[in-house]
Amino acid sequence: MDKKRLVMVRRDKLPMYLRILNPIIFLIVALAFSGIFIIMQGFNPVTVYIKMFGEAFGSASGLSASIVMGIPLMMCGLGVSIAFKMNLNNIGAEGQFAMGAMASTGFILFGPKLPGALQIPMMIIIATATGAAWALIAAIAKAYWNVNETIITLMMNYVALLLLNYLCYGPWKDGSGLNLPYTKKIPATAYMSNLGGTGISIGFIIAIVAAVIMYWFFNYTTAGFQISVIKNSMNAARYAGINVKKNIMTVLLLSGALSGMTGAIQVCGSIHRLQPTISNNAGFTAIVIAYLSKFNPLVVILVSIFFGGLAKGSFTVQTQGVPAQIATMIQGSILIFILVGEIFIKYRFARVGQHESINKAE
Repeated sequence: MDKKRLVMVRRDKLPMYLRILNPIIFLIVALAFSGIFIIMQGFNPVTVYIKMFGEAFGSASGLSASIVMGIPLMMCGLGVSIAFKMNLNNIGAEGQFAMGAMASTGFILFGPKLPGALQIPMMIIIATATGAAWALIAAIAKAYWNVNETIITLMMNYVALLLLNYLCYGPWKDGSGLNLPYTKKIPATAYMSNLGGTGISIGFIIAIVAAVIMYWFFNYTTAGFQISVIKNSMNAARYAGINVKKNIMTVLLLSGALSGMTGAIQVCGSIHRLQPTISNNAGFTAIVIAYLSKFNPLVVILVSIFFGGLAKGSFTVQTQGVPAQIATMIQGSILIFILVGEIFIKYRFARVGQHESINKAE
């Protein structure tokens, strides 16, 4: 007798409604799971969620604040997504962000004086180049010696963040203030303009433009097609005559460049000085955002605003005594459950006999 066994087989077709409903369903499941821990803290999860999301998205000012908090997530998320598009893991967006912020702030505070119209463009250029240079070490090691880029980019975060702390607590510290680990403010001429008095800097427009360019690049250019070929099979790409080393270098440099640019946008757009917490884990949160967005640059913008809203809302519920870690836990739960949801949408359970092929079960 042929004994049946339970296996997971890949679905042949995915209905569009299932693609749309799946992340929504598992988002609700993630919130329900997080609600268990909110209850354990002695709070009503429904009340906490209403307060959190109402504060973040229930008013024009709340939405503006969510977008402001989402801008660095957008830029880092786009940078991380570029690397993931070719199965490269840039875990170093946090450090590249910090390096871009340090380089641009150092230039505007201690470099040559420039006309006001040139200050912001030059800060962005310097931050972008610095982020790319910081990613260059991992790019060279991966392209020429196949060294794991995950480890290199991860470890370089700590180098960058320690340097940031040294500068803010040491030689760049503003001694004329409250003795806090901040630099003095950049000149007002280097502040980015707000959009219609909303508090949203033009960094939001930069992020949208970058997302549109990325979408066009990966979907409508030969270089974008080559990256997708390399992602599927490096050996097939080499056989087709694609320069794999060049593409590895290009992708990681672009990834670092966007993350580095984030530093200048944050300094010019909202912080207006350098401080140890300027990146605020945006580079690490960007990894979650990239996965949830399935590396689609346009979706990265929307997911970043959602995560910015989570951060904004968490500040509000803290005043009610809810722990600050709730927002982080919700972010992690959303990632885990939506990734699990992806497994269930792509595969299904089927019972097959011991000598029956899985293809037949499909």
